Amino acid sequence: MLRLDGKVAIVTGCGSFAPGWGNGKAMAVLLARQSATVLGIDLDIDAAESTREIAASEGLTIDVTTCDVTNGEQVQALVDDCVARYGRLDILINNVGRSEPGNPETMEEEVWHRQLDLNLTSAFLTCKAALPVMAGQGAGAIVNISSIAGQRWVGKDQVAYAAAKAGLVQFTKVTAVSYAAKGVRLNCVVPGLMMTPLVQRLAQRYNAGDFEGMVARRNAQVPMARMGDAWDVAHAALFLASDEARYITGTELVVDGGITAFTGH
Repeated sequence: MLRLDGKVAIVTGCGSFAPGWGNGKAMAVLLARQSATVLGIDLDIDAAESTREIAASEGLTIDVTTCDVTNGEQVQALVDDCVARYGRLDILINNVGRSEPGNPETMEEEVWHRQLDLNLTSAFLTCKAALPVMAGQGAGAIVNISSIAGQRWVGKDQVAYAAAKAGLVQFTKVTAVSYAAKGVRLNCVVPGLMMTPLVQRLAQRYNAGDFEGMVARRNAQVPMARMGDAWDVAHAALFLASDEARYITGTELVVDGGITAFTGH
């Protein structure tokens, strides 16, 4: 089940800015464990190398490189290099993202544009480069990592991030329909509140550095009374990328402990 033998995968944002398992790190390692050939991408090559070293300690191979996925030329060169190295591209996981605080009144216009570029345009650029390859093969799977912030208020002002993640879901749907007959599937994983190293950064930006307080509040928001973790996201992405999901396209797999089903009463 869920084996990826013979498949080539690109995972963007494969590193983690702090020790521990971020979503991208977990996804890259899990795909390698399932026998995919993985090319991991991160702006921080040291973070990517850390992921590679974890895989190597398990006897697995993850090749890593750096790429700015908001730069179309770099993205095209990345996909070209992947095909030149491995002969194909079967799986693309778009995982990069970052949240900046602000509402339309307080957020600087430059921050708005950077947020949309990182959280939404990056997926457009990687898909633009990868889709012709996958369509030419007659098969491929793209998994875009969205967020429940694109579906509902999650307790903090992050208007650009929320708008971009909502846009990513619709981008995925319409592109999935366009490429369904060509054998290419596109789906979203929609994580809720996850306990990853990113929470440390969020505590600085949204909670005056009170990490423990933020963890407690996030746990209390979840009907299951706890945050998920990077492996919950990784296993959802693995399923959608695998042949077991061969008849699933244009939809979302929500991984949130019940938050979006909860009315608050």
